[in-house]
Amino acid sequence: MNLTGFASPWWFLLLLVVAAVVVGYVLAARARRKRTLRFSNLALLERVAPSGKRWTRHVPSALLVVSLLLLTFALAGPTAEQKVPRNRATVMLVMDVSLSMEATDVEPTRLKAAQDAASQFAEGLTPGVNLGLISFAGTATVLVAPTTERDGVTHAIRNLKLAQSTATGEGIFAALQSIESFSAVVGGADGPPPARIVLMTDGKQTVPQDEYAPRGAFTAAAQAKEKKIPVSTISFGTSHGSVEIEGKEVPVQVDDASMREIARLSGGDFYKAATAEQLGEVYDSLGEQIGYETKDTDASRPWVVLGTLVLFAAAASSLAIGRRLPD
Repeated sequence: MNLTGFASPWWFLLLLVVAAVVVGYVLAARARRKRTLRFSNLALLERVAPSGKRWTRHVPSALLVVSLLLLTFALAGPTAEQKVPRNRATVMLVMDVSLSMEATDVEPTRLKAAQDAASQFAEGLTPGVNLGLISFAGTATVLVAPTTERDGVTHAIRNLKLAQSTATGEGIFAALQSIESFSAVVGGADGPPPARIVLMTDGKQTVPQDEYAPRGAFTAAAQAKEKKIPVSTISFGTSHGSVEIEGKEVPVQVDDASMREIARLSGGDFYKAATAEQLGEVYDSLGEQIGYETKDTDASRPWVVLGTLVLFAAAASSLAIGRRLPD
C-alpha cells in the first residue's frame, strides 16, 4: 500500500503508552523471576519449567503489543492515493463537421470514424461527468448542453451533418459560453465544477484565416487559459486526405501545428490520430483522465482489521498457553 500521509498524526502519542506498557511488562517479568529464584528449589524448577520453553509465555503479550501498534497506526488515519470517479466535472466535446471530414483516408470516412469513437467516449465516460456536444463548420452549434444523460449526446453524434468552412475559434468560444452558463446554474459553495474542452478537428481554420483574429482559434485558446478551462486537441486524419468539391479533388491535410498550439495556449494536451483505432485509443485515454481523479483517501481499514485479528490471536494464545488473558 502506497501511503501518502496521516489525517490525525497526533494519535501516534499513544506509542508512548505502548512503550510504557512494554517497559512495565519487562520490569514485572524480571521482578517475578527474582521472586521465583529466591523462594524456589532450582533443581525442581528446572524440571517443571525447562528454560527452552519459557519464551512461549511471552507470545500473548508480544501479540498484544503488536495489536496496539497496529490500532494506533489506524487511529492516526493513514491515507493513500486512490483513483475515484469524478462527480463534479463538465466536458464539452467540440467536433469538426466541415466538408473535409468526407475524406476517405480514414475508413470508411473521417466523419464516420469520428462518430464511432466519440460515441464510445460518451458512453464510457464516468456517469457523474456532465457532457455536452458542439459541432462546428462555418459556425458553431450547441447540439447538447452539459448533461449526465448520454443518450441525447450519442444520438446527436450519430446525426452530425457536414457543412462548408472551418471556424475552429467559434467552436471553442461556443464551448466556453456553454460551460459558463452551465456553471452559473450548478456552481455552489465549492464554486463552479472543473471543466475541459475536447476539440476534434481534421483541418486548418478557414474562418477567419488569421488564427489570432478576435474570433480566431488561438485567441479562443488564450481565453480558455484565462478561464482555467484547458482544451485537449485531437488532430484527426492523414497528410494525404482529399475530398471532391464541385468536381475538383481538393487536398485536406491535417494541421497538427495549429492543434498543438491551441493545446499549448490553453494549458491542455495535444493528441494525434491518423486511424480510427488511434482515435479510439485517444478517446479512451481522455476518458480515463477526465472521468477519474486521484485523491488521498482513508486507508485505515486494513490496519484496523489486522490489529483486531492480532488482538484475537493474543487472547487465544493467552488462553491456550497460560489459560488466562495476557498480563
